[in-house]
Amino acid sequence: MAEPAARLCCLGWDFSTQQVKVVAVDAAMNVFYEDSVHFDRDLPEFGTQGGVHVHQDGLTVTSPVLMWVQALDILLEKMRASGFDFSRVLALSGAGQQHGSIYWKAGASRVLTSLSPDLPLHEQLQACFSIHDCPVWMDSSTTAQCRQLEAAVGGAQALSCLTGSRAYERFTGNQIAKIYQQNPEAYSHTERISLVSSFAASLFLGSYCPIDYSDGSGMNLLQIQDKVWAQACLGACAPHLEEKLGPPVPSCSVVGPVSSYYVQRYGFPSGCKVVAFTGDNPASLAGMRLEEGDIAISLGTSDTLFLWLQEPTPALEGHIFCSPVDPRHYMALLCFKNGSLMREKIRDESASGSWSEFSKALRSTEMGNGGNLGFYFDVKEITPEMIGRHRFSPENREVPAFPADVEIRALIEGQFLAKRIHAEGLGYRVRACGCVWRPGICHRHRQLSLRGLRLPSFPRPRSWDRRALLGGCEVRPKPQISCYPEPRSCSGLCCPPAKVRPARAENPVPVPGAPGVSPAGPGACGPCRLPLADPTGRRGPGQQGPSSLFWVPGPWPLMCSSPVRGHLEACLAHLPNISRLLVSLCAVLRAGEHPFPVFISGGRITRSLRYLQ
Repeated sequence: MAEPAARLCCLGWDFSTQQVKVVAVDAAMNVFYEDSVHFDRDLPEFGTQGGVHVHQDGLTVTSPVLMWVQALDILLEKMRASGFDFSRVLALSGAGQQHGSIYWKAGASRVLTSLSPDLPLHEQLQACFSIHDCPVWMDSSTTAQCRQLEAAVGGAQALSCLTGSRAYERFTGNQIAKIYQQNPEAYSHTERISLVSSFAASLFLGSYCPIDYSDGSGMNLLQIQDKVWAQACLGACAPHLEEKLGPPVPSCSVVGPVSSYYVQRYGFPSGCKVVAFTGDNPASLAGMRLEEGDIAISLGTSDTLFLWLQEPTPALEGHIFCSPVDPRHYMALLCFKNGSLMREKIRDESASGSWSEFSKALRSTEMGNGGNLGFYFDVKEITPEMIGRHRFSPENREVPAFPADVEIRALIEGQFLAKRIHAEGLGYRVRACGCVWRPGICHRHRQLSLRGLRLPSFPRPRSWDRRALLGGCEVRPKPQISCYPEPRSCSGLCCPPAKVRPARAENPVPVPGAPGVSPAGPGACGPCRLPLADPTGRRGPGQQGPSSLFWVPGPWPLMCSSPVRGHLEACLAHLPNISRLLVSLCAVLRAGEHPFPVFISGGRITRSLRYLQ
């Protein structure tokens, strides 16, 4: 609810798959108002499940565009009823689910510019869309269009070098091509095509908002180096597409003042600025304040990596987007489909369904797992594109099974080795200060403490749930405050270091100079004694442990000729240097009093920790 004393603020909006959400943030970045409209619960008349319609083919997934408009109406009315003072809003921006597309019917621009303040938006925009159920990111029905696009530009790698990604079914260009091929009449009646982000901004702007560089990078249409539409891709998808998309703009662009509709109906100031909306993934990178060299990891149903890059290397796996913060730089995104569900399966099979037993197995096995390595893909993986469970002995021979405790560590180590090697494949380079964590939390799960890693448990700050929204509130490139790590601190925020506990027997610190261990010292790679600072400033309990999570002495002779040889080779190449592992397993708290940190999958909580070696 709004506070009695009105304050100058910015609004951040999130048009996500299942809801529309808003936060109000004051000049000190304090969130003092938030609310949401959940599609399934609050708008049951649209008949969505999880905010979408899944069609009979199981591949086509759409959302009703008027549902998003009506959700915005409801949310604004809730804000007004709560006493929110719109006159104090200086600027607004936001995020939208990536890849989804909206098709404005010819004549819609005239309606947008002449909205009546006496009526809600959804009543005035009912006839403004040529496609009423719009494709969203979950759609995977455009395989034929993907192959056509890749063939038109010279192959998958050529398309990746041009647009940052090979052709993906959910990417907007392929969705547009499908609509043109299967519903040419609707396409011909379309005067503008928006992404969800630019569509939402258009509602506030009262005119068509341009697509921003960062969200536009997820369309297979934007030439990421020159920030212009790739003509070869446009021509392969549909005719007259460039004029329907409009010119793209930098993600931090102020696209204009808020529409007079909001001034007259809700009391927004006429000078309130609308900043270009962007995609939810780019907004997450902005909201977490990542910088060059940082890496963020989301542990959820699918695991996701965000990277800040200056010189990207587009590949067949992963995505390169223009940075939402600095148009000169880039961000990379890697998605691993076999995330928390795979971890839960191994928990059920090898730990009797108990996270506590899973944790015990991890503590009981050595880092490096005695040379045993495994890759677990029960569903066809995105990165790399393969399926099946593949286990390798210390002699690099494929074996049918591992003991339960070895299986658990093989899963965890294999997942995080894969994250590093594929991040490096996109141009990421390990440096002394490297990673920002975005671990997940889910109250269904239990802690998984890891031998060799100790992180403090913190109370859960409410603001950690709002990274995309806070990204939407960033109306200019981020100020350089609290962005640099204190010397020998794992926190990216400048706050007092927590008390360091002596190392325990179950958490030994490797002796500097031992085989495979780099000498510890300022700036040295390898295990070192690191105080942990609480990124929230709460001075949580600190613990100490080596920065090396997995260490296996080399060399590793390669005798494997299985289909996963390339993936295995890449992982083995990194094992001798694993004391520099960029993505060491992170920890977040559960609802309990377990004394150790946790590794947990699922959910949406954010923590920033920098990893100094």
